[in-house]
Amino acid sequence: MKGMASTCVTMALTMALVFALFTATLSADVARMTKDELKTLIEKGQVNVVDVRSGRDWKSSEYKIHKAVREDPSQVASWANKYAKDKALVLYCA
Repeated sequence: MKGMASTCVTMALTMALVFALFTATLSADVARMTKDELKTLIEKGQVNVVDVRSGRDWKSSEYKIHKAVREDPSQVASWANKYAKDKALVLYCA
């Protein structure tokens, strides 16, 4: 049992490192916007805002973007196509 726990911890740390490296690589290519730019897009109805925080983090947070919806980031394939293609899709996990 102790060996299994150690293996799980090692796998979790490895996955976290891979995710961090992947995110750092992508973040340079991802467009960023200010909160005022986002607010304007929301007011004009030109954007879909998706909160991809874990369910627990999302539920317990007192800070949420108005009109944002919560989606499970591990299920992107099941929800990505339900959003209008003529609007920007903003994902956040603050």
